[in-house]
Amino acid sequence: MKPGAATALLDARSLAALGEVCDLAELPALDDFATDRARAVLADVEILVTGWGCPPLDAAALAAAPRLRAVVHTAGSVRGHITEECWDRGIEVSSAAAANALPVAEYTVAMILLSGKRVLERAREYRAERRRDNWLATPSTVGNHGRTVGILSASLIGRRVIELLRPYDLPVLLHDPYVTDAEAAALGVRPVGLAELFAQSDVVSVHTPLLPSTRGLVDRELLTSMRPDAVLINTARGAVVDQDALTDVLRQDRIRAILDVTDPDPLPTAHPLWGCDNALITPHLAGSQGNEWQRLVGLAVGEVDRWAAGDGFAHPVRRERLAFLA
Repeated sequence: MKPGAATALLDARSLAALGEVCDLAELPALDDFATDRARAVLADVEILVTGWGCPPLDAAALAAAPRLRAVVHTAGSVRGHITEECWDRGIEVSSAAAANALPVAEYTVAMILLSGKRVLERAREYRAERRRDNWLATPSTVGNHGRTVGILSASLIGRRVIELLRPYDLPVLLHDPYVTDAEAAALGVRPVGLAELFAQSDVVSVHTPLLPSTRGLVDRELLTSMRPDAVLINTARGAVVDQDALTDVLRQDRIRAILDVTDPDPLPTAHPLWGCDNALITPHLAGSQGNEWQRLVGLAVGEVDRWAAGDGFAHPVRRERLAFLA
């Protein structure tokens, strides 16, 4: 992993926990597989703990690691470093995507509830006017009673959002072509088509991975079909949404948006989205940060322990599922 990731993730407590379940190579962590030191370390490695900034485990790296049998990733996506050569060699792979799903889901639920009360807009008005509004004149569109939430994709994060929404009085719709009616019933959601999801929801939360088939999936037609004052939340990938179309619809003041990801990410400083008061743009902070990193490391330690005991990974990444993952 890159040095900054190693510093953030691998504090003394984390290293001690890893040291309890395996023999650790000497620090610092590797950030390049082509150096003499890396080749010396890799010669004995059976399991590799990776993180943000890990270089690709290509044929040359694997040739230097003849004993390598498993990779445990302390973040979500493994697309950046797990290569076809890894799968061909039969290397087992685990990811902390499940642990990273929780803070993203928490962010999403928080934004659903805050947007329902129009907290951010009303706080801005309160700061400007310095006086209370007439709360008895609050529009009936404000509040979280019976507000319909649409979830786009029952991914790890999408499912966690559904789970966290259960205590609230918020009907949930789901669009995911891979989820059966029985699975949807078990999740407590109503399955709908993509067009119906956008037309019938007061808030749509995007959780689909970025794949060739999902690039630009949320297009102009879907955005313009949304209810007046509806909210689009995107914590997935910016390119899933047609950003030019979103910008146009926002500038017409028809809907609102909460964007933790954009395309590109970050946006150019002169991009018109920055000027949209009905768009809240956050700096890709929904995923694990600060003390939440310990959850990622804790999962990784547990995976190393299970693998060393011969129990296999609790959170494996399968080659055949990779096309459906972020």
